[in-house]
Amino acid sequence: MVTEVDTVTEVQARRLGRLRTVGGRGGALLRQLTRDKVGAVGFTIVLLMGAAAALAPVIAPYDPTAMSNQRLATPGGTFLLGADEAGRDLLSRALYGARTSLAVGLVVVGCAAVVGVLLGLLAGFYRGVLDAIITPVTDVMFAFPTLLLALAVVAARGPGTENLIFALVLVFIPSFARVVRGTAMSVRREPFVESGQAAGLSNARLIFKYVLPNSIAPIAVQFTTSIAYAILIEASLGYLGLGVQPPAPSWGSMLANGKAFMELSIWPSVVPGVCIMITVLGFNLLGDTLRDVLDPRLRGRANR
Repeated sequence: MVTEVDTVTEVQARRLGRLRTVGGRGGALLRQLTRDKVGAVGFTIVLLMGAAAALAPVIAPYDPTAMSNQRLATPGGTFLLGADEAGRDLLSRALYGARTSLAVGLVVVGCAAVVGVLLGLLAGFYRGVLDAIITPVTDVMFAFPTLLLALAVVAARGPGTENLIFALVLVFIPSFARVVRGTAMSVRREPFVESGQAAGLSNARLIFKYVLPNSIAPIAVQFTTSIAYAILIEASLGYLGLGVQPPAPSWGSMLANGKAFMELSIWPSVVPGVCIMITVLGFNLLGDTLRDVLDPRLRGRANR
């Protein structure tokens, strides 16, 4: 026997299905990104940087830690982009530095997204005691400048890749939690969620099959822009000697090493600086375009 609740639930489920397809239209989203000039530039930069990092062992002309007697060599000749103060090839170190920066950024933002999204879903869906605990904690963390908080955590735990990743994950969790909490609070009031509750669906099913898919758009935007910020913070901590430790190449440590030789050669500082600038620009452009494409209020602007 079909009841009125079953009928309402079926109708709302069909609506939900339409909403959930937003997260599954990968091909359409890619076409919209490439159709937008800004998005195409950002996507191309990210793609090229990712390919360069992944293929660094293949395309790097030299071992990034191998030293030579051609210290501070200018671009051209043996070294395409010049050499640093120890005679190491700047192109090879920049390529391996991309592996470090992108790997740290992806791991950090991925872990922060998992924890932050879960906390945001719990706080926004259940409200009450959970929201009263989670939200004030994230607000307190937001009160500190991001770089200062990361610097304090790394300084307390000591330099190193593991401590750097731990500090950055801790720093980026609140941003995901806040974004998802607001979306979860909004989706929770939708009729299809109320219909699911009336039909006896469990809260876990409602959260992960109904609320989460409709939070994909803000999560995707936050994920992209957070990677750019994570790369900047990683480079900043590396510049201060609190990030990835030598002899592993890092854009931040390359900048720090090159600053002492600026009067003799600018290339040890210019090469990693340009790499950081281009990579962060690419992720920011991609994030801005994702926001325009996934937000219905801005979709007209993205299609121009």
